[in-house]
Parts: sequence; C-alpha cells; structure tokens
Amino acid sequence: MHQRTNPPTEPTPTAGRRRFARKALLAASALGVVTALMAPVRAGAAPAPAPASPTAATPLAANGQLAVCGVRLCNSSGRAIALNGMSTHGTQWYAQCVTGGSLDALARDWRADVLRVSTYVQEGGYETDPAGFTARAQKFVNAAHARGMYAVIDWHMLSPGDPNANLGKAKTFFRAMAKKYRNHPGVLYEIANEPSGVSWSAIKSYAEQIIPVIRAEDPDAVVLVGTRAWSSFGVSEGSNESEVVNNPVNASNIMYTFHFYAASHREAYLSTLDRASDKLPVFVTEFGTQNYSGEGANDFAMSQRYLDLMKRKKISWTNWNYSDDHRSGAVFKTGTCSGSNWTGTGVLKEAGVWIRDRIRN
Repeated sequence: MHQRTNPPTEPTPTAGRRRFARKALLAASALGVVTALMAPVRAGAAPAPAPASPTAATPLAANGQLAVCGVRLCNSSGRAIALNGMSTHGTQWYAQCVTGGSLDALARDWRADVLRVSTYVQEGGYETDPAGFTARAQKFVNAAHARGMYAVIDWHMLSPGDPNANLGKAKTFFRAMAKKYRNHPGVLYEIANEPSGVSWSAIKSYAEQIIPVIRAEDPDAVVLVGTRAWSSFGVSEGSNESEVVNNPVNASNIMYTFHFYAASHREAYLSTLDRASDKLPVFVTEFGTQNYSGEGANDFAMSQRYLDLMKRKKISWTNWNYSDDHRSGAVFKTGTCSGSNWTGTGVLKEAGVWIRDRIRN
C-alpha cells in the first residue's frame, strides 16, 4: 500500500479481574509523580502549569489495564474508550526523534494517549541486531510509560509481505517483550504491521502461533493482528472484511488493524472500516492525511471524515509519523530532531499542525 523506506540521501539515523486490578494499581503507583505534572486527559483548555491539580490523571493512570469488550476497547472499569496518538518512524533511522523532550511534548503539549513504537524487521532494522533493537524498543516503551502514555509494540514487517517469513524472529522478539511487560498494563502488541501478497489464512496461522507466545508471558494484554493487503482488510487486493468476519483468529482479547492514507484511500476504504468495525474490534494503528507513500498534498477533508467515523465508533488510532522525515507525512519540519524545541506549532509541518489539534481536542 505504501512505501516508507528512506532514500540514500536521508539521515541514517481476558484474564481475571484480579490481574487487571493488580496492573491498574501498579500503573497508578508507578505514575504518581508523573501524574502530578500532567494536564487532564483531553482537556479543552491549555495545559495547566506544573504542578497540576491533584485530580489530574494521565491516560494510563486513569484507564489502567485495557481489554476488548465486544467490538470496542475498554478500560479497567469496563468503559469503552479510544486512544489517540502517534507512531514513531523506523527506529533504525529516526531514533533521534524519540527523546525525553519530544515525548514530553507528545504527552503534555499534544496530550496524546499512546505512542506506537515501530521496530522494522528488515531494512536495516531488527534482523541486523536483535538484542540492540529489542533494547531500543524497550527504552522507548519505558519512556512512554514514564509519561503516562500507552505503548503499541509494533513488529513492523513490511517486505517480505508474508509474516511467516519472520516467524522465528517474531517469536523471539515478542517473548522478550512480553516477559519484560508482563506486569505492566500499558502495552499492546501489534504482531504484524502490514501483511501483503499473502492469504488471510496464512496471516491467521501466523497470529495463532505468535499469540500463545505472548500469552505465556503476558496473559492480559491486548494483541493487535494485521489484516490482508497492507492492513486494509483485503481491500487493496480486491477482497474485504468478510474473510476475517467468517474466519476470525482463534484467540480472545484481540483486535484487527486497519491502515489508510486519506488522499489515496477513498470511499471503498472508508466504507470497509465502517462495516468491519460493526462486527470486529478494530484499531487503526497507522494512517496519514497524504497519499499511500505518506507524501504529497494533504487531504484534510477526507481525513476528517475518517476521524469523525472513528470518534463516533470509539476506534483508537495512531498517526504516521512522529519524525522529521522530508515527506509531508512526518509531523516535524526537517531538522527539528537535531534541535531541542518540540512544543507548539512552529516546529510542525502542515500535517503536524492538523493532527496535533485533533489529538488535543
């Protein structure tokens, strides 16, 4: 659906309620100091100066352990919620954009609920240094948690498009990540970014081998399953959501992912998201306001139609991407990540200004 590698000229840069309650308590106690510094979630006014009101709560402290309830994502009280936030670019290229300062801005200035941490498998990513990229992913997940945000652990397989090609690597990665976060309520596991050129049955088989690896270490966390044709429920390869509806993954507490790029993906994709989310739990882990390459002119009108649908149906989303890549889909102006100023709109491209406003409000 879209290519997000970098040209050579770019920088090289559910389980029992008792467990839910225990994880919620851990989150609240671990985030006590951070909570005192954060503004209320989704507040309409500007963030209050630190220290904030004692009643202020971060998204993680307020919602605790998440679980799938019907076709929605619910918090530890069983209330349907929607997380809104950003996805990193590939951390092999843009680790310098994921800093304490940038994440402070994301949590406090943008008021995001969630950070998607994208670990590419190929393209200079995980396969070149499994231990190093596992440690890097954990560093960024920890940083999100320290600021009261959830973290989506994204296994960013892109090429080859068959997730089974990296089955052994995926098992190793997710075993390590699930062991690390087994007692933490703030993670969701995205096990295959964008399968392509492969049948739904092959993707389903992969999921049914990876999910038990995660569950053995972390039985409570929500798992996000990529869908066919670059996570379009098959639309980009001439199919639709019926193949998933009629043959769902044999596991509980899971959601299915959907990706779109508004300037390229029009009525058929919007209608698919609408239909699919009536029957399946859906999390939009990636979208852009541009074309399917994450570049070109922004189509904010079409993007708003998607966001209105997702808000109405409480569909969570993360936008691509929180970097200063030269493409229009990167929210920061080129060169921002080499500096120290992350807040406000002066450092943002047009898409960054737009998406920050949607997250804040």
